[in-house]
Amino acid sequence: MDTQAIERAKEHFAALLREQMERVERMKKADEWVDYQKMKPIIIGICGGDGIGPYISRETQRILEFLLRPELESGKVVFKVIEGLTIENRAKHNQAIPDDVLEELKQCHVILKAPTTTPRKGDPWPNIESANVAMRRALDLFANVRPVRVPQEDIDWIFFRENTEGAYVLGSQGINVTDDLAIDFTVTTKQGSDRIIRLAFDYAKRNGVNKVTVVTKANVVKTTDGKFLDMAREVARDYPEVEWDDWYIDIMTAKLVDPKRRTQFRVIVLPNLYGDILTDEAAEFQGGVGTAGSANIGKRYAMFEAIHGSAPRMVEEGRADYADPSSLIRAASMLLNHIGFSDRGRKLEMALDTCGTFEKKLEVTGRPTGATGAAFADYLMKTIQDPALEQKWQSYQPKARVA
Repeated sequence: MDTQAIERAKEHFAALLREQMERVERMKKADEWVDYQKMKPIIIGICGGDGIGPYISRETQRILEFLLRPELESGKVVFKVIEGLTIENRAKHNQAIPDDVLEELKQCHVILKAPTTTPRKGDPWPNIESANVAMRRALDLFANVRPVRVPQEDIDWIFFRENTEGAYVLGSQGINVTDDLAIDFTVTTKQGSDRIIRLAFDYAKRNGVNKVTVVTKANVVKTTDGKFLDMAREVARDYPEVEWDDWYIDIMTAKLVDPKRRTQFRVIVLPNLYGDILTDEAAEFQGGVGTAGSANIGKRYAMFEAIHGSAPRMVEEGRADYADPSSLIRAASMLLNHIGFSDRGRKLEMALDTCGTFEKKLEVTGRPTGATGAAFADYLMKTIQDPALEQKWQSYQPKARVA
């Protein structure tokens, strides 16, 4: 037995434990929620990212400028374009987020972020951490909120994925104990579980949605997933008016494709890795990950993003202008809701449903056979100005939900 390897692993694990216990203490002293109505200006950061990111962020920014024109002219809202999240710049500094870029991000109140490249084995880049994971940790964006709506199939889901713990928080800090043994770590805290589960129950209560589903694998992953499920039981006692149940991740992935069962799910809360997997599956019902947006919420900062990757092949093949901006635009609608412009956020959501699902006068295919992202953005803005938009959108909705 290699006792030196064991001692090295123990030292590595001890350092991780100290880091995580310090994080718990910081969570105990967490800030109050930001009140955007008291801010002037509200600073919106725009990060173009990599690959198709600059193309879809350009169209999304154009739509936000169209919807927020009065606030931009009065100085209530300001855009701050942040260039340094490219893979080239991150590789140059050998950091997931270079220090100067992180300082720029912290000057913003909310951030609209296009896809960024995460290097994998065989790529011509250093093995730096995901910019997403690093940003969520640095800004304490603990809640990843992903809605999925398919009205014609009576699907209306909203996922609350824990963002700063689980299998991802130490995803780059596992250890090769020996050439034969590699170990990674997963982390669950009382404070981290409480705040994401409470956010899900609070959303259900405020929106009159009488159903929360908690997803774990607590029957096998008994300590960390067990703690998450125990916290759900504890939080649920504070919300007696909200019905809740729990499912294991393996059967939950199956039930999302069960037409008899899937319409009964509404608010779903789950740890980080399971949330990543399940929300990608759910997005397929809506038209794929290219159509789904995502909010990353913390008490002080918030970041809104597309949930798909940077698609470098599209750029290499000269097809970037044909990239579908729908996912990032849907994230922008969530951004508008978050900072207090829910009327315009709702209009944008209705326009996305109408243009992307119901009417489909233009279709973005990712190739010259379809529309460009710019043409689709123009189509959306024209639809937003249609005085009959809400009436048209309502006509497409199911007459009644299954309870």
